[in-house]
Amino acid sequence: MTELTTTIRSTPTGPVLEIAGDLDFHSAPGAREVLLGLTPGPGELLVVDLSALTFCDSTGISLLVAARNHALGHQAHIALAGVPSIVTRIFDVTGLTRIFATHPTAQDAAERWVTRTDG
Repeated sequence: MTELTTTIRSTPTGPVLEIAGDLDFHSAPGAREVLLGLTPGPGELLVVDLSALTFCDSTGISLLVAARNHALGHQAHIALAGVPSIVTRIFDVTGLTRIFATHPTAQDAAERWVTRTDG
């Protein structure tokens, strides 16, 4: 079991929430608290970077859906970065690939966002 850590950083496009370690029933409440403390501005992009995620159960998937709802509630957008293959498989099976934009890295997500909104 790998302890969950979260890191928040600000970027010109909006906040980036990095989630590392095991995102499960035991760690999700702490991650949810961090998430709900974020206040992306209208039109900004919230990026959830999962590149260091080592495990994710259904509670973790629920947290990602809550992150989407949180972003939308702030009139912001959301993208996931560095999504591990096990999470991608769950998204494929459940249809969540249709509601989440995914990118290889947080930087790719921001660059794609800037290109999309500028052009």
